[in-house]
Amino acid sequence: MYLTPEQEAVLAGKEGETMAKVLKTLVMYGEIFGADKMVPVTSKDNHLVTSFGLKALQPVYELMEQLIEAGAVSKQGFSADPRPLDKNVPASALQKLVFNKFMYSRQDYYEKQLRELGLMEPDAFSCACYLDEMGNKPAYGEVLSWAESSAVVYANSVLGARCNRNSGIMDLMGSIAGCVPNFGLLTDEGRRASWVVRVETSGMPEAQLLGSAIGMKVMEDVPYVVGLDKFLGSELTDAACAYLKDFGAAAASNGAVGLYHIENLTPEAKRYGRELIRDGAREYVIDDSELRRVRLGYPLMWKKSDAKPKLCFIGCPHLSMAQLREWTLRLESGLRAAGRRKLAVPTVLTTAPAVKREFEKTEWSARLARTGAILSCICPLMYMNNPLCAPMPVITSSNKLRTYSTARYYTEAEIADIVTKGGGAR
Repeated sequence: MYLTPEQEAVLAGKEGETMAKVLKTLVMYGEIFGADKMVPVTSKDNHLVTSFGLKALQPVYELMEQLIEAGAVSKQGFSADPRPLDKNVPASALQKLVFNKFMYSRQDYYEKQLRELGLMEPDAFSCACYLDEMGNKPAYGEVLSWAESSAVVYANSVLGARCNRNSGIMDLMGSIAGCVPNFGLLTDEGRRASWVVRVETSGMPEAQLLGSAIGMKVMEDVPYVVGLDKFLGSELTDAACAYLKDFGAAAASNGAVGLYHIENLTPEAKRYGRELIRDGAREYVIDDSELRRVRLGYPLMWKKSDAKPKLCFIGCPHLSMAQLREWTLRLESGLRAAGRRKLAVPTVLTTAPAVKREFEKTEWSARLARTGAILSCICPLMYMNNPLCAPMPVITSSNKLRTYSTARYYTEAEIADIVTKGGGAR
């Protein structure tokens, strides 16, 4: 790997032993993947995936302390993934005890470390850091050092920024050093598609199901999706961006997709068109029957398949302002149809702290609260990691949460029906 004279000097200890170790870590990481050089991180702010003060992460806290003591802090401000705790989210006394005393007992300490390292502001915790209200939206072509899978795929695909699917802590290393190894999705060649996915469904496919199908088929490869613009249009409207946010999260978690192109819609697809497709690219056709096949393949992790849901999570990744309004209308409509005033299943909608603050300034906040729904900034996955929560019959419209937990997936329409009408799982 080629290094500049300045980088060679840092490796030799010019900026201290700690900075030398930071850069050496990045160099070794790049060498594994055949990087030819280091490239500058150009985004204004960074994003970290590690946001949870798990007691088991003591080596991480020790590493952070070494960085802080050496003054090797982030060259950027940064946001982080959602917090794992919220006292307003339903949990038994025993579950709360496990959360607070055993699992996330270092949360306050870790957040103090994050602030010292460069956290943008005290509530900069969201997996959807790119939402306008969060203030961490990179521009087209900017080079990032992120790790959160759903944020990485959104930044690459919808915004046209450049970022590899880095691991946790590696995201911080790149921000501290101000550079990352040049390979994979940072390169023009690495951003070309090796799959052409043809969407031939009778109507707009559920974002979470479509992303799941593509992720499981192409895995870490780049897909070029044809036919989806028929439903989404050719402009990145709020509705289109919300759809792609959820679609990308499913593709990234059910597979390992870090970048996708939507013909006539996403920025690189609009700029380069089918020049992005590699010679010999494979083809995958998705129609109604294929989506049904994919869904029927999901394992059911509940002990009783017909159990009555005890909790519902909506928003993984975090919901946008427009999605919060849509869900308010959907829940109100469902309750009217069912002749009910309150939801039949405890339901948690999750969003970014900055979005929540803005939402609470509007009439929509009171309307959502009247349905009985809880608005939170929690990470549903971190909640489900509690061993006492895993056996619970939890339902969700998130394919990401389904993949990483025992939660059971339903489409948005099915979720609205279950939580407003009650009864057992359908």
